[in-house]
Amino acid sequence: MHRPTDTRRPEGLFVGLCTLDVIQLVDHVPGSDEKLTAREQVVAAGGPAANAAVTFSHLGGTARLLTGIGSHPLGAAVAADLRGLGVHVSDLAAESTNPPAVSSILVTESSGDRAVASTNAAGYRLTPPDGLDALVAACDVVEFDGHHMELATATARLARAAGRRTVLDGGSWKPGTENLLPSIDVAVCSDDFRPPGTDTPADVLRFLQEHGVVWSAVSRGGRPIEWAGPESTGTVDVPAVRVADTLGAGDVLHGALTHRLATQGHVTPYGFTEALRSAAAVASRACASFGTRAWLQGPPSVASS
Repeated sequence: MHRPTDTRRPEGLFVGLCTLDVIQLVDHVPGSDEKLTAREQVVAAGGPAANAAVTFSHLGGTARLLTGIGSHPLGAAVAADLRGLGVHVSDLAAESTNPPAVSSILVTESSGDRAVASTNAAGYRLTPPDGLDALVAACDVVEFDGHHMELATATARLARAAGRRTVLDGGSWKPGTENLLPSIDVAVCSDDFRPPGTDTPADVLRFLQEHGVVWSAVSRGGRPIEWAGPESTGTVDVPAVRVADTLGAGDVLHGALTHRLATQGHVTPYGFTEALRSAAAVASRACASFGTRAWLQGPPSVASS
């Protein structure tokens, strides 16, 4: 259900949310009517699919993002930021003059914890574009973040029909996820991903397998990643780092994992755990610096080691 392993640049299609992120480093999250001065600020394109695409490109892949941004000046800045990082953008909301979704993020300096407010994908209803089958056929792997569900489901079905590997970033359970899962090969979910009737990571892994997902995992911050395959289960340790900022760590994890899976042949327990291990190393490195961009200044070789 994938192209054979080769030596060319892997090509990934990323389907989902793109935002404008305004990230500020603070001593503490302000209370009611409190004002404070941020220590640092980062303004950049964000969103799970967008950050994963940036990671995929940084690690040496060719990344295309299928999303909705619009032609508002803020949207133009978002698209320019992504292009500068090597991501090819297919904007399905290009005719819209409304501003893009803006995520306001406060990162607490002492802990790296973040507080986020965003409209996410509420402003756009994206429908599958003409030529979607060609976009899918041109890639090795397709990653979804669960936003823009109608578009995601249609793309996943085309990917399954074309034999392209599909990866789900399960940040949270969203309406329609049950229709997406039958077309997903690999799902890596956060600890906040709770399908109906599940309470623990083991419940989630079992639910995913019952709904057709062959390889699955649950990430839990700095704790070991729990995973399950057709006939085996296990854990993968996450490298310990001094955490400066956890924002986007899961997105980076998925971008790095997708890069590793893009050229893998038949997935084995060893191959899956090694892909998770290398992806966790990249995500941990991203957590060691403030914002979603500073870590990109380092070498991109971690995911291929």
